[in-house]
Amino acid sequence: MTGRGLLPVARTDVLLCEVFGPTLQGEGPSAGQIASFLRTGDCNLACTSCDTPYSWDWQRFSRAEQTRRVPAADVAAELLQHPTRLVVVTGGEPMLQQSQLAPVAARLKKAGRRVEIETNGTIAPAGGLDEHVALYVVSPKLAHMGGPEHRRIRPEVLIAFQATRRAVFKFVLDSPADAEELATLQDQLGLERVWVMPEATTAAAVVGGMRALADVAIERGWNVSSRLHVLLWEDERGR
Repeated sequence: MTGRGLLPVARTDVLLCEVFGPTLQGEGPSAGQIASFLRTGDCNLACTSCDTPYSWDWQRFSRAEQTRRVPAADVAAELLQHPTRLVVVTGGEPMLQQSQLAPVAARLKKAGRRVEIETNGTIAPAGGLDEHVALYVVSPKLAHMGGPEHRRIRPEVLIAFQATRRAVFKFVLDSPADAEELATLQDQLGLERVWVMPEATTAAAVVGGMRALADVAIERGWNVSSRLHVLLWEDERGR
């Protein structure tokens, strides 16, 4: 079983892959900030170059070994043991579990934490979770990530995220064709606050990729994101 075809389900426990930190956020507008991470299990896409396949690809990994169901209160308590103001919820695809994550985010916000959610942008935010989220880092998947466009790109969902005024859009670019695809999508939907970053799992590839992206990013008015965690720790899990 892969992540294909999954839909949000009504449960009370979080399907948890891992909690880790304190560490540094490596990507996007909060890069460099001390953070803790909550990684959920399962995803509704199956990107060919995903760097966390252990969170959703159940043909290659054991779902029983990689995930566990944990009550929301226990997830929040574990995260609050970390002395970090920023908590990043990532996946997998967190928006599959909005109802389970809502009480986690509410508890974190009440305790003075800033909650950011990293999402592939295919599932729109709902009220129960949305009110507790400080920032959505929305990362739509371009053609080089694999899969049909109608599954990867949901224009109405991206517009819904932008309407929150708490969303930024982060794209992985691997070639000039990816930059053209992003430019077309941005022009069609009027996406604001765009970050781009290279597809890279080694420090050398990050530096080379950023150099390749710099000129087109400046021309288009895009922000360039490093992958700081890769520069520091390569592809070490939990960093």
